[in-house]
Amino acid sequence: MRRACLGNQAGGAGRISFNWRRDKSIKELMGRLPVGSFVENMDEYRRQVEKGTIKEAYRGLMAYIQGLRAHFEGKYPDCFVSGSIYQGYMDMTYFAFSPKSLKERGLKAAVVFVHDGCRFEVWLSGYNKQVQAKYWGIFKGSRLEGCHVPPTTKGVDSIIEKVLVERPDFGDLGALTDRIEKGTLKFIMDVDNFLSVETRPGQGG
Repeated sequence: MRRACLGNQAGGAGRISFNWRRDKSIKELMGRLPVGSFVENMDEYRRQVEKGTIKEAYRGLMAYIQGLRAHFEGKYPDCFVSGSIYQGYMDMTYFAFSPKSLKERGLKAAVVFVHDGCRFEVWLSGYNKQVQAKYWGIFKGSRLEGCHVPPTTKGVDSIIEKVLVERPDFGDLGALTDRIEKGTLKFIMDVDNFLSVETRPGQGG
């Protein structure tokens, strides 16, 4: 399970976090790094960047996701679309897309590119931990088609997830955008339909 940062765009579990006001010296900062692996990783990073391929691929990917966000914003003016994409730390890149039906419940959807695996997913998340826990409890026994519910809410921001495109074809961006858009709308519709039943009076939601 990936650790997300949909709530506040802060780092997830296991990520090294620096606070320049709190950490007084380079020595303190470096003392928190696994030095051996850091040095090796930086050597490999330098080699890969020098090749140029990763840098160009990353730029192209970010440009596409920014365009995808703009596509949703322009086509669905009545829905909330985040003002920019969250680029992440080459773990995930995402933007929020939420209709009124989700916002009224304190929920939001996110179109997510998972770098580890190079696939597009859609996630449901809460605007705060209380909402997150409430709806995770509602969804944890669900069997929505193609969806995965994390086994816990600890360190995980998604309530429920679905893979939209397992192996994206970046050679046909129009078709890729169409698949992501249709899959996201279907996911939101399934979530809305499920919640309309599970949270109606007498259902204990």
